[in-house]
Amino acid sequence: MPKLSLVVPVYKVQGYLPECLDSVLGQDRADFEIIAVDDCSPDGSGAILDEYAARDSRIHVIHLTENVGLGRARNAGLEKATGDYVLFLDSDDTLSPGALSAISDRIDATGEPEILVFDYARTYWDGRVRPNLRADLLKAQGPDVFPLTERPQLLDLLQIVWNKAYRRDFITRTGLTFPPGYYEDAPWTFCSMISAERIAVLDRVCVLYRQRREGGNILKTVSRKHFDVFDQYQRVFDYLDAHEELARWRAPLFRKMADHYLTVLERPGRLPQDARAEFFHRASADYRARLPEGFERPAAGRGHKYALLERDAYATMVSALAAVKLRRRVRTRARTALNRSKRGAMGAFYQSQLRLPLDENLVLFSAYWSRSVSCNPAAIDAELARQAPHMRRVWAIRPESAAAVPEGVRAVRVGSREYWAAVARAKYLVNNVNFGDSVVKREGQVHVQTHHGTPLKTMGLDQQKYPASTDMDFEKLLERCDRWDFSVSSNRFSTVVWERVYPCSYTTLETGYPRNDVLVNATAEDVRAARAALGLADGARVFLYMPTHREYQPGFTPPLDLARLATELGPDATVLVRGHYFYGGSPHIAELRRTGRVLDVSGHARVEELYLAADALITDYSSAMFDYAVLDRPVISYVPDWDVYSAVRGTYFDLLREPPGVVATTQAELIGLLASGAYDSPETTARRDAFRRRFCEFDDGHAAERVVRRVFLGDESPLPIVPFDDRSHAPTPAQALAPVERA
Repeated sequence: MPKLSLVVPVYKVQGYLPECLDSVLGQDRADFEIIAVDDCSPDGSGAILDEYAARDSRIHVIHLTENVGLGRARNAGLEKATGDYVLFLDSDDTLSPGALSAISDRIDATGEPEILVFDYARTYWDGRVRPNLRADLLKAQGPDVFPLTERPQLLDLLQIVWNKAYRRDFITRTGLTFPPGYYEDAPWTFCSMISAERIAVLDRVCVLYRQRREGGNILKTVSRKHFDVFDQYQRVFDYLDAHEELARWRAPLFRKMADHYLTVLERPGRLPQDARAEFFHRASADYRARLPEGFERPAAGRGHKYALLERDAYATMVSALAAVKLRRRVRTRARTALNRSKRGAMGAFYQSQLRLPLDENLVLFSAYWSRSVSCNPAAIDAELARQAPHMRRVWAIRPESAAAVPEGVRAVRVGSREYWAAVARAKYLVNNVNFGDSVVKREGQVHVQTHHGTPLKTMGLDQQKYPASTDMDFEKLLERCDRWDFSVSSNRFSTVVWERVYPCSYTTLETGYPRNDVLVNATAEDVRAARAALGLADGARVFLYMPTHREYQPGFTPPLDLARLATELGPDATVLVRGHYFYGGSPHIAELRRTGRVLDVSGHARVEELYLAADALITDYSSAMFDYAVLDRPVISYVPDWDVYSAVRGTYFDLLREPPGVVATTQAELIGLLASGAYDSPETTARRDAFRRRFCEFDDGHAAERVVRRVFLGDESPLPIVPFDDRSHAPTPAQALAPVERA
């Protein structure tokens, strides 16, 4: 039997759930169980739970068939708990290292109290950690175990359930359950604390309470559901009525009730405007009905607000709140003036365009900081031309790349008047990176972030853990990401990463990557054309080498002697090398070009055509591995600097343990694998199959169509994903060339 049962309710937390579970499974003691309750979550949370449960028998998953809310989900988990003590952990929060040992040791040291109260800290997206402001209440004072009457100030802790361990037989004896609705912690917390005869405290931070930047917090949701607070306090006082021995707590809990009602009234972003008067009058009725005899109001301003509740003086309360709002408005106006001053740097022309109506049929595309016409934006552009020819498509482009813009599509030079007019007036903006800070997101504009790869290396806020890899201003980054309306994802792995590292209020489109449609739908003729365009001989074995950018290197110096590689592989092998676009022109590549032993394709417009032409891919940490895997052709990971790269940049999984094929860490090892043919074997095929099922799960050849239908045509019934085993993909070069050879 486990000593500790952790009940974890789960709903729409796929971006945070792995971190939560890992924080528990990584504890330094094993005598616990996790009862994870999937509250009919519409995202991938349920699947994540099942994956973890398959790997660890301590995790028990309950899948509810309907969404019942936080309180009743906790009840479902509580029914299955078998531990001596029960803890509740919200699925976007984490345990601190060593927390369970500290909790268990304190339980033993204090003679198994009915409730152990421990500390927590708030954590923020930018790395800040703020301690509990009332942590002083958990300092050792007096006996180790006590009833609440000896330390009534513990009621002033935040009324939450997850900073306590409850003896399970105490829960059973008192009959405690969670009610439905908002503020469900209040009746559980108050009723348990006043009922316990033996309470202990632990002055240690055990829970890291995530302050999510966007979503996940009912306290930031404008809704009439905040009226649930009245039902919750009705339950508290019903409990008092049923337990005369607890009558002494009526006045303290009355004070907690009044404070809570005032908090709901005073905090912006909770009550709809047309519900505020109704809420106040109900709060006033509760106040008068439950006012204890001889109750003394607090002093100063708080006491004045109590008096307004007692008199049901809503008009006076409104006047007081209006004064507060006026002060806020003055501050807001000052900030607005400052922002306008900053926007003045954009020029009067852009500002004038921002005042004009949006053009409902205008779409502005950009890719890789306007360096090219490529990637997911280009694939969406092509599909949009087929499905919605009435849309006018414009590409933002740098002058040196203007020739790449498709015929019939308008090009605007970045920074020109035409560019600023398009940015200001286009209904749709599509990019695989962010537009610049000076771009203003207008009401009614739709920003589509397509991304440009599945992440192996850490991205977004996760890069804060690896400061040597970036000098990014993360606050500015999130301001840019706040403009997104849609985020395109090629797999659930990416979805989970994006939603955590870019915590903004966009909608995720799990469509697959539009740029990979061609890898599924290409024909033998397309493969032959791709090879012919590169001048490749029919019988040549073609290896595409695509190393990625390394932040700690100033230029492109391949960790591979490409000339030697070409020589060792023999005359029937051709090596295509594509340097990362960050490097631009490179003297090293220029020298290799002159030798004629490798083919430099760094400037090739469409990497997808290089994929089609190649028999196999050699790469390191590039997202190319995820795209090329769609073709189900061999992938060789050449990672001589894995230890350095993973330490400096950080990665989301261990490529040495979960590769898409063979792994080489030295050039000799790489040449041996290529020369022997060991890079393409039943074992590597099995690895590739597992890799493809994980990372290519939505790439079925219809990704661009899904994006166009959802974003531009308003069709919210997505095309079903073709089952993985039923999908086709482009033929290999050998398959494509076979008919030509017979002819």
